[in-house]
Amino acid sequence: MKVKLLINSIFYKRNIVLSMAFLLIAYLFAGKLNIPASYIPWIGMIFYIALVMQSFTSEKFQDRFLQKNKWKKIRELNRKCVKAAHETVGYANAVYYRKLTSVMADRAEIVRIYNKDKYNHLKGRVTEQALRLIISYMSLLRDLCIRIRQMNRNDINPVMERIAQNNRKINFVNDPKVREDIKRIIEMDERLVNRHKEEKSELMRLDARLDCIKSTVGMFRHQIGAELDSDEVLEDIENVLNEAMALDSVLNERRNERRLRN
Repeated sequence: MKVKLLINSIFYKRNIVLSMAFLLIAYLFAGKLNIPASYIPWIGMIFYIALVMQSFTSEKFQDRFLQKNKWKKIRELNRKCVKAAHETVGYANAVYYRKLTSVMADRAEIVRIYNKDKYNHLKGRVTEQALRLIISYMSLLRDLCIRIRQMNRNDINPVMERIAQNNRKINFVNDPKVREDIKRIIEMDERLVNRHKEEKSELMRLDARLDCIKSTVGMFRHQIGAELDSDEVLEDIENVLNEAMALDSVLNERRNERRLRN
């Protein structure tokens, strides 16, 4: 960050313009002040370095630099949200499409309110965290929709019927080898059924997690549009922000774990 701040100070338009003006004035008055012309570029360089260091150490300049970085980060996060939504919408069924459009409507309103008051630090924090959560939401939603499609393609009913048939059949088989083979088939089919049930349970948990994120984003939309002056409201927002950051961290960890397993 310090390097970026220094580079920004070096290319700060005010410093460049003032240095050029200083050089021009120095050349105009060099003769009257008995200053050798060869000294002027060096004096100009010293003046320019002094301006750069003044900007680099200025709290006002640093605040402006951090604010611009915040605006840039929020614009980038907003762009990623829109891109993630476009990538997800093709996988969503009617139910999840409505949820997706609802979340994106909240996003648009949050960004609109933020753009009207960009210098409000708390609104910037709320907007940034809301956008991060929406990006996580889209990633989870896309994963959920893909897995639901895959699960729906795998009809488990024939497997359950086969288990029932083999359980009935095994009672009438006397040959130990045949009984062992049937038992093995039943065990394999039961493992398939159990995996299907586990996948269904995990998808239900994922769906609940999505609803949790959606509710949090909706809360952000409500709070960013309300007055943020009272200590009680500020404390509530800080608590929600901390919870949202913790949730986002957990989601990223689980997503990375799943990626490693695959």
